[in-house]
Amino acid sequence: MGELDRSEILLVEDTPSDAEITLRALRKALLTDCVHWVRDGAEALDYTFCAGAYAQRDARHVPRLILLDLHMPRVGGIEVLRHLKANPRTSAIPVVMMTSSDDERDIVESYALGVNGYVVKPVESAVFRDTVLGIGLFWMQLNRVPDRDAGGG
Repeated sequence: MGELDRSEILLVEDTPSDAEITLRALRKALLTDCVHWVRDGAEALDYTFCAGAYAQRDARHVPRLILLDLHMPRVGGIEVLRHLKANPRTSAIPVVMMTSSDDERDIVESYALGVNGYVVKPVESAVFRDTVLGIGLFWMQLNRVPDRDAGGG
């Protein structure tokens, strides 16, 4: 089984510097070595639903967590969230919106669509790294989800 089959965290981020900080923080904390980074919403949907370049990916392996940027090229975070939460196979995946937008309309719309968390990215890289660590620790170590094999999803 390759990394594309078993990624536990899907990072959807179009800014390379933000992606690099996030990837380093998650790997340094040893939360998972199975992080897959995609650069826009269209690629995120292809990855999650095993389409396009990811058509050969094993559909049984869905991410345990999706870190989703809001404003991206091709397909934005709101539209990705809408697709994820509307599909029974992906609706229970925790999605945390990580964005530079603190616009109340974006926050309200994200929660209305079922986002599990909304975090405004800190500007300072050390604070950003610590924020990612906190998100990762909660969702990957503390949060509990039903066992898929036990009929929970």
